[in-house]
Amino acid sequence: MTRAMMITGTDTSVGKTLVGCALAFAAKARGMRVGVMKPAETGCAELRGELVPADAQALLYAASSELPLTLACPYRYPSPLAPARAAEADGLPAPEPEHIERCFREIAARSDFVIVEGAGGISVPITWGFNYADLALRLGLEVVLVVGNRLGCLNAAFLSVHYAKARGVKLRGCVLSDVEPEATPATETNADSLQRLVDVPYFGRIRHKEPVSLAIIGSLLE
Repeated sequence: MTRAMMITGTDTSVGKTLVGCALAFAAKARGMRVGVMKPAETGCAELRGELVPADAQALLYAASSELPLTLACPYRYPSPLAPARAAEADGLPAPEPEHIERCFREIAARSDFVIVEGAGGISVPITWGFNYADLALRLGLEVVLVVGNRLGCLNAAFLSVHYAKARGVKLRGCVLSDVEPEATPATETNADSLQRLVDVPYFGRIRHKEPVSLAIIGSLLE
């Protein structure tokens, strides 16, 4: 049976793609057929008349996948906004959950392990009535929460975990990810505080600009 996991975050730019790529590479190294998906990517640059989804391309590269971008990233927008808002701002078709599900099912049918990367946090709207928690439930995805390690992240992590649990999402656990190079009292105590605050497994900390540790990846793949 295909295993499928969503990588979400407490915010944007917290390390979701880094974690997703590390997971994809490790799973591929273990002999798995790895499928990857970024259902909607915003902030895409335009190259030769085509919107280029950098995160989706990074995931495909890490997985050594030959999936077409139309499957791996069916919706792309130039505006760096939530998908629901980006579609309106750019005058492009809004994401359709049914189409995202069809793409996912096609990827899953040819994969042992599928990694789905969200955009921003778990409550970010894909459409105005459908967010990433809805997508996780619809597709039966385990969810990993990447927590941006900075002052203020404890509140965001607490709310994200409790929202996910209230929605019935299956939370695999959380990873703390340094988003800034400087150590502060918050960044050096957040790991302990996080484990006291949220009742989900804590897999470890990713240091700024360093690879994801084998211990974290091994725990996520168990």
